[in-house]
Amino acid sequence: MKALVLAEGFEAAGKLGAGARGLADEVVCVVIGEGQIPRGVADKVIHVSLPQGAVYDDAADTVNAIFDAQAPELVFVEPTRHLKVIAGRLAAHAKTSVITDVLELGVESATNMYFGGVAHRRLKALGTAIYTINPETFAELPVSGTDTVEEAAWVAPPRPLELVEVRPIEKSGVDLMKAEVVVAAGRGFAEEGELDLARGLCDKLGAGLGCSRPLTEGLNWLPTEVYIGVSGLMLTPKVYVAVGISGQMQHMVGCNRAGTVVAINKDKNAPIFKQCDLGLVGDIKDVLPALVGAL
Repeated sequence: MKALVLAEGFEAAGKLGAGARGLADEVVCVVIGEGQIPRGVADKVIHVSLPQGAVYDDAADTVNAIFDAQAPELVFVEPTRHLKVIAGRLAAHAKTSVITDVLELGVESATNMYFGGVAHRRLKALGTAIYTINPETFAELPVSGTDTVEEAAWVAPPRPLELVEVRPIEKSGVDLMKAEVVVAAGRGFAEEGELDLARGLCDKLGAGLGCSRPLTEGLNWLPTEVYIGVSGLMLTPKVYVAVGISGQMQHMVGCNRAGTVVAINKDKNAPIFKQCDLGLVGDIKDVLPALVGAL
């Protein structure tokens, strides 16, 4: 069996390659753009250079051509925004579908969440299996491969995207996908300045700061890259501290695979207290300074 890995980051390529190697005899990794080309993560790395003026998503037709040439039975995709688009177009090209947010893999099937995380289901692909899967799922597996790198021939899309504007995105300090401890803020924070209380706790715990959806899309207090939930990040930290978060299912699916979930909320009837390992009822303006002081 041959597996194709689509990844943006160097570490993600290694981890997905390690996961694919557990199921496939040969692993081929595809990387797009001018970033670091991963080495030692697969049996072969195929690099796709973007021509002047082309955007990342325009590489979809080139990826389709690589797929046709390599003929893999299995495709692992890092679930970034760009690669989700490319995976969808690849699935249409291959006359199959993408199985998203995979939690567990078997030889011929995969388990993922559906109905916003209310339940799990096991699916079997009809044709080539294309999975989007968090690279951290395979964090404990050894990375292996050769340093063979090939340059792919560019396939120009029939209707390329037009690049209108480029604006840099200010990255937050900690990559939440890799963080062992995450502190998440919710609507229990009445004003933006109160987030400094959560940041103080992050400093003590060595944690990354995330949030529920309203703090990004409704209030714009934090960047969208740190939104945790069904349409945001799916995390697997050792400890997840939910502060001022009610515990609606749309958010909890993003953290329910954490080793330990700690909840802080002033509403003793908040649903999160039925889903956490440790719960503390109290106002964040009282609790967080006391925790920081104790730590």
